[in-house]
Amino acid sequence: MNAFRFQTVPTVVVEFGAARRLGALLREQFPAGKRLCVVTDGFLHKSGLLAPALADLAKHDWQVSVIDDVIADPPEHVVLEAAERARAADAEIVLGLGGGSSMDVAKLLAVLLPGTQSLKEMYGVRKVTGTRLPLVQMPTTAGTGSEVTAVSIVTTGETTKMGVVAPQLFADLAILDAELTLGLPRAATAATGIDAMVHAIEAYTSAHLKNPISDMLAVKALELLSRNLLPACNDGNDRSAREAMLVGAMFAGQSFANSPVAAVHALAYPIGGIFHVAHGLSNALVLSHVMRFNAPAASRLYAELAEVVLPGKTAGSDEAKTDALIAHIESMIIETAIPRTLREVGVKQDDLARMASDAMRQTRLLVNNPREVTEADAFAIYSAAF
Repeated sequence: MNAFRFQTVPTVVVEFGAARRLGALLREQFPAGKRLCVVTDGFLHKSGLLAPALADLAKHDWQVSVIDDVIADPPEHVVLEAAERARAADAEIVLGLGGGSSMDVAKLLAVLLPGTQSLKEMYGVRKVTGTRLPLVQMPTTAGTGSEVTAVSIVTTGETTKMGVVAPQLFADLAILDAELTLGLPRAATAATGIDAMVHAIEAYTSAHLKNPISDMLAVKALELLSRNLLPACNDGNDRSAREAMLVGAMFAGQSFANSPVAAVHALAYPIGGIFHVAHGLSNALVLSHVMRFNAPAASRLYAELAEVVLPGKTAGSDEAKTDALIAHIESMIIETAIPRTLREVGVKQDDLARMASDAMRQTRLLVNNPREVTEADAFAIYSAAF
């Protein structure tokens, strides 16, 4: 067996209704803590979804400052302005509460506040040199797995993104409360759920750092996600499906935090960056096409995943099982009713060459793909997805 290192958050709480006793949970974890900075978005704050959590925080003597101007694909200025506000509030502990963007900003605040590094100095892999404030993450979607990853993505220009990847970004505590995900709209449920499936699939087939623990988590994640995605889409208040999706997304996050994602994500980034398409949907648009491209190099692994997703329904060669897996994933995406082609999200034929060129900049991701991707390959994949 190859040597490997596996890291994840030290404590995970999975509890329906945990947000209603958030103050008590944080008091158990940080008995001497006083000043908490909650990082979220305006919609969640205004919707009243956070009200029970904020009430319980007050009940347990937490002094709370709420930063609620996080937006999807957060640009640098949002991160830096949030850091200024958190510093002015003299925050001791940071809590990310929301989707991946809120949790990503929370990670960065936790390392920016006590440190002397600028945000730009942190871009890349293992570039963070200092420590961080105590960090708690609480997702409201079952998708990114950001609550258990050491990655934060920032929009750095009109159409470009950069990642901060460092072990300091692992939280002290992840709290999974499926009650917060009840009623999530169908399209958001589908896109975030497929995003989590991509994490599991790419972690299992990653060319670098794949290991037995990440494999085990990826398999369980894909089992939970593939069986519960459509029930969660069809009934937004299906508690068991919502809980399974949330735990599945976390397992997928733990998996790809250690066995990193690859070409699906690399090709998704230009779609999100240029056309402002949500990350999960960007992944869904290219997923099956990247899998077909990868099949010559990854059919054995895809065949193993086919037996997880389609137990007792696959037979024949690895190639046949791979085809069955891809066809099943495509049928799931059709049934969710989210967009299936690039043209549906505003991409024009003339955009494909630029997108392929932009995708080649994602070397951090492309190096993990089981098959080398050239710019011509990327163009062909986008053309198939068009």
